Amino acid sequence: MVRGFGAIAPSTRHTGMQQQPVVLLVVVLLFSGAMVARLVWLQILHGRENLALADENRIRLVPRNPMRGRILDHDGRVLASSRLTYNLYIQPRLVSDGQWPGLRDRLASLVGVPASELDRQRRAGRNNEGYRIELAGNLRPEQVLRFREQAPNLAGAEVDVDYLRAYPYGSLAAHVLGYTSSVTAEEYDKLAEKGYRVQDRIGRSGVERVFESTLRGEWGGQQLEVNAAGQVQRVLGDKQARAGKDLRLTLDLELQKTAERALDGVRKGAIIAMDPQTGAIRAMASRPTFDPNIFSTGPTTAQWNDLSRPEAPMLNRAFQGFPPASTFKVVTTIAGIESGALPANGTLPTMNSFCYYGQCYADHGAFGAIGYPFALAVSSNSFYYQLGLKVGPDQLFQAARRLGYGSLTGVELSNEETEGLLGDAAWKRRVLGEPWTPVDTITSAIGQGAVTVTPIQMARLYGAIANGGWLVTPHLVEKPTKRVWLGLRPDTLRVLRKGLRDVVTEGTGKVLNDPSLPPVAGKTGTGEDPPRPDHAWFGGYAPADKPSLVIVAFGENSGGYGGTVAAPMVKALMTTWFRGSLAADGARPKAG
Repeated sequence: MVRGFGAIAPSTRHTGMQQQPVVLLVVVLLFSGAMVARLVWLQILHGRENLALADENRIRLVPRNPMRGRILDHDGRVLASSRLTYNLYIQPRLVSDGQWPGLRDRLASLVGVPASELDRQRRAGRNNEGYRIELAGNLRPEQVLRFREQAPNLAGAEVDVDYLRAYPYGSLAAHVLGYTSSVTAEEYDKLAEKGYRVQDRIGRSGVERVFESTLRGEWGGQQLEVNAAGQVQRVLGDKQARAGKDLRLTLDLELQKTAERALDGVRKGAIIAMDPQTGAIRAMASRPTFDPNIFSTGPTTAQWNDLSRPEAPMLNRAFQGFPPASTFKVVTTIAGIESGALPANGTLPTMNSFCYYGQCYADHGAFGAIGYPFALAVSSNSFYYQLGLKVGPDQLFQAARRLGYGSLTGVELSNEETEGLLGDAAWKRRVLGEPWTPVDTITSAIGQGAVTVTPIQMARLYGAIANGGWLVTPHLVEKPTKRVWLGLRPDTLRVLRKGLRDVVTEGTGKVLNDPSLPPVAGKTGTGEDPPRPDHAWFGGYAPADKPSLVIVAFGENSGGYGGTVAAPMVKALMTTWFRGSLAADGARPKAG
């Protein structure tokens, strides 16, 4: 039988019908397998990641920044605190890149901040944690009011309370207190592991920097569950921010105020007042100065230019080295007696001009043959020229190092402190490539040449004379501190104390011989700095018989003399500290 073209045999149709269920089963299995594989992928292999993504869509993190600890003087009076302010933020999870331009323009119109500045702040504040980004700070009340009136139409933006560092006395003790500013993006990469946030602030100088871990506190915050419209449904977690600890300094507010006023008479200078027995710093001032409050909101261009001027307002001159001039003669005195070059009761002739190997050096007077006390009182250069030559450079610089010159003092602000310079023979060969000469010895003996000393080093030295030969560690926060016994001979201390007292009673520091003050002892110094005006120094202590306060005052290129420029500064501080009658034990009398 001939079949028609294209006809299908019955057996073939039967086979095709049998294969259809198999194909359907394969298809079903493939789809089921794909679904199972996807579920395994989503829930097992990447379950935690997807859960986190889901949480991110429904959980809003609202951080609470901590209030920084206060800085107090030794009587508990506030030198630095925090004040409330209002800042503008956005929640980056709620504002997409597409939504941002419209929101930005509305915010710019409401709060009066340029759109370009809002863009810049948003870019700078981006973070992987999803924390809110600060767009503008320190909002005025009218800006806050305008925002809140339009808040329902500003989804993703919010105004919240923040804290700004506040210094109620402005520039007072600025170099001691320091300042804070925002963490930079580069710093954040290193500080995040220590608990810092992008919008955090950090101490930059002074005790704000050194005691950052004490003052900063710990962040807190809320975890809020929100719906698709961004409305809060419930609080999932709440951790209160922990405020930083208060820091009590050794400074005395009233004495610090006096020190600041005393420096009004010079363009540049420094004052240190210290307890010679313990090393507690009662006042530390530097001029020119700055107002740390400007860093709380960020300095303007004009303010930054002022801070960057050549006079360096942010430089703490209490820690910088300057030629000590005749205040260094106490070092030469110690070297002379301790080395045996000239005994405590020895004398040397003095003259108007001292000549040595064909070169002459001027003096301001000829007093005949004199000893140490009178040489200190009248600051006789010719006496100390000869003494320096007798002592020699090795013994001279050995004594200076023994007394703490040429090294850091141990004060907490060590990162800002310099060591000064003791330009001895080794230094001259290394730096200048020249041999030491007698001229170098002569100039070094009176505190000139390649010798520089910081005011805080000088306070430490004069404190050692005042307390009977202990080199104390200056400090700004009360704590056990190291004292080093210098081992000075009794006759060395006797000569120094008599000589420094004679400076005030009959020598170059008579301005301090005031019956309203306790007996004062100290030494003037006038340092040459050609072609600029001279430096003026005074280092001393009181009461002379039982010292409780040592003061060093310095006028950088102030002109004048130590006795006419620096000594009156010291007198102002002595008057404040010892006002009223002295207590029976010679300590500072109680106020009132």
